[in-house]
Amino acid sequence: QAQLEESGGGLVQTGGSLRLACAASGLTLDHYSVGWFRQAPGKEREQVSCTDSGDGKKWYIDSVKGRFTLSRDHAKNTVYLQMNNLNPEDSAVYYCAADAVPQCGATLIHEYDYWGQGTQVTVSS
Repeated sequence: QAQLEESGGGLVQTGGSLRLACAASGLTLDHYSVGWFRQAPGKEREQVSCTDSGDGKKWYIDSVKGRFTLSRDHAKNTVYLQMNNLNPEDSAVYYCAADAVPQCGATLIHEYDYWGQGTQVTVSS
């Protein structure tokens, strides 16, 4: 059974860093586009980053450009989201999702094939 599992969330102060991991089992992440999403209380889930399958293009929402970096570890079947210079507006539950469509931007949020359970990120002021 294919599964995604996020880890790496936690509590940090403004300006701090966290690295989230999205580890896959039962599927080869290289064959999928992978997105990172976040949802804060009372807000809709939004996509913050995405990578095409393989070593393809990466995309970031404007509010995280220059602060967040998405990368793949092919050997570990894992996708990472390095988050630097965090601020309270980044606080949310972060999810990763994988889709068989290889290009980012071609899949609506609710159409992603696989989702992780989420990891909480809290940034204190």
